[in-house]
Amino acid sequence: MNKNSFASDNYAGCLPEMLEEIASANKKHAPSYGNDEITEQAIEQFKIAFDKDIVVRFVFNGTGANVLSMSCITQSFNAILCASSSHLFVDESTAPETFTNCRLVPLQPNSDGKLELETIRKSIIRKGDEHHPQIKALSITQPTENGTVYSLEELAAIGKLLKENDMYFHIDGARLFNAVAHLNCTLAEMTKGVGVDIVSVGGTKIGLLYGEAVVCFNKDVSENIKYKHKRSMQLPSKTRFISAQFYRLLKDKLWQRSANHSNQMAARLHNGIKSISKITVTRSVQANAVFAIIPEAWNEALQQQTPFYVWDEHTNEVRWMCSFDTEEEDVDLFIELIEKLDN
Repeated sequence: MNKNSFASDNYAGCLPEMLEEIASANKKHAPSYGNDEITEQAIEQFKIAFDKDIVVRFVFNGTGANVLSMSCITQSFNAILCASSSHLFVDESTAPETFTNCRLVPLQPNSDGKLELETIRKSIIRKGDEHHPQIKALSITQPTENGTVYSLEELAAIGKLLKENDMYFHIDGARLFNAVAHLNCTLAEMTKGVGVDIVSVGGTKIGLLYGEAVVCFNKDVSENIKYKHKRSMQLPSKTRFISAQFYRLLKDKLWQRSANHSNQMAARLHNGIKSISKITVTRSVQANAVFAIIPEAWNEALQQQTPFYVWDEHTNEVRWMCSFDTEEEDVDLFIELIEKLDN
């Protein structure tokens, strides 16, 4: 059996450097709730990477980051547009609705998992009509749930449309660093540069032990973020243990190493299986995921060697997710078993 799985990048442990930073932060007492020197240093690294005029808040998990973000850009009579496949709509129970009191409006993504501009435009309806939930925000996932990546041009077009309609732009960036690595751009270019108001920045999937961040670019939106942070039950008393990890991740650019590696492992897996006649690769491989339809009879043998998820039970489409610690040997042994099953 392989050392590592292809089930999820959440299955991976953490970067050794994260444990070092946590141990260092543990050596002495420090003020609580983010009023410590380590958190100040981490925020400075965020400002270097994203923009100097930002507000950063650290949270426990991805759902918390999304809930906090959504609560900052909506009121209870608003509605939020998102993809019907999004984590926000599918995998966060009713937390977004519960904490925002807003309606989520799921939109049909295209075959790449992206929301197209015309789909978004047609959904912005009945503005000013008190009988209808007022569309106020759009949340997209970058990379998408299909592992594909919106280009900077696509993001900028979405940002422009939203601004024209007095709407806020949120990115669920659980794997944001993988998208930046794929496009070979900067974090600032992918966020503030395309008109994003607020972004959930994933830490766990890139190698943190735990913790995510919310980065806000819009001063109007960030005015009450500290109160909403507390209300959402996402304000850690010992914030320094999250912020220390982000400090190291950004200062030493460890995110580049992790994101590039996991993307490269997905590309290696794709290159190894794409010519096998019984396999149909169903999505463009751009970040750290490979989606493919395989014979159902192969599932048991493959999962005994390397666990993974069956994404669509009707078609037996599977998802193979690579992580920062996926090894070339893991990929090659998996390909080798597939080739044996194919014969």
